[in-house]
Amino acid sequence: QQEKEDLQGKLKLREHLSQTAGKSKATPAPSKNIDLEMKQLQCKLKNSNNEITKQLATIKSLKNEVQEKEERIRELQAKISQLERDVTVKRHLIEDLKSHLKASQENEKTSNETLESLEKKVKTLAEDCSGKKTSIDSLKQRLNAATKEKSQYEQMYHKAKDELGKKDLKLTKLESKMIETECAMTELETAASDQLHSLAKQSAEALETLQKKLLLTSEKVEEFKTFVKTLSRELQHSIQELRTKIRKAKKMGKMKACKNCLSQESVQLAASILNVSTADLEEILDVEDEEETAKAKMEFEKDKEWLQRIQKLMEAQ
Repeated sequence: QQEKEDLQGKLKLREHLSQTAGKSKATPAPSKNIDLEMKQLQCKLKNSNNEITKQLATIKSLKNEVQEKEERIRELQAKISQLERDVTVKRHLIEDLKSHLKASQENEKTSNETLESLEKKVKTLAEDCSGKKTSIDSLKQRLNAATKEKSQYEQMYHKAKDELGKKDLKLTKLESKMIETECAMTELETAASDQLHSLAKQSAEALETLQKKLLLTSEKVEEFKTFVKTLSRELQHSIQELRTKIRKAKKMGKMKACKNCLSQESVQLAASILNVSTADLEEILDVEDEEETAKAKMEFEKDKEWLQRIQKLMEAQ
């Protein structure tokens, strides 16, 4: 369009010059050069017009393409907005899932801690049950022995009863004989009285022996109770000693590991820096762990509870 306007301006100038030249008398006829230039300019105009028509057609096609692309862009923008909404929804879902995951992980941690505590309790209960089973077995053995002794005493008692029944029959026979003969009655009475005294003595002696045996059994029961109490105390004491030995062994192992890690020169250097002797430095290093002390306290309290239970059982039975 700019070239067309330039050409049109040039044509107007040429026309104006031709008009001015026609008016002037010095040049009565237009020159051939001006005509040729006019023709060239007209040809250029035609070419520019053709190019303009072509460019207009291309512009229309480009406009159509631009409209199609704009529609496509609108569709894509709509899709992008939908996708952004979907992304926001998915982000919210992911955040919810993350929160659920955190909650589930915390629940798993708590459940694992409870499981560990329950397993520890089960182990301690199993150990307590094994100890109680051994004590129950020993008590059963003592009871079996006591029942055997009781059965023996019952047999002896039944034998004594049978003997007394037989002697009662003899007494009845003697009484019938006393009725028959009054003379022999005095002699038989004296003999019978002697026999009765001896039987009474024998029965009294048998009762005394039975009472002594009962006292012995009660003393044995008391001895058994004292034995159980002392045994439980000794068990507690030995367990505490073993625990202290285990702790000392652990400490010695840790100290050995520390000593193996630290050379003697480094220990001396640390003592010289702290202005302390090597023995004091070892005492400083030998610090009890708070967790171990807490565990020791808990175990000591459990042992106390166990002793109290045994004392209650011994008082009840």
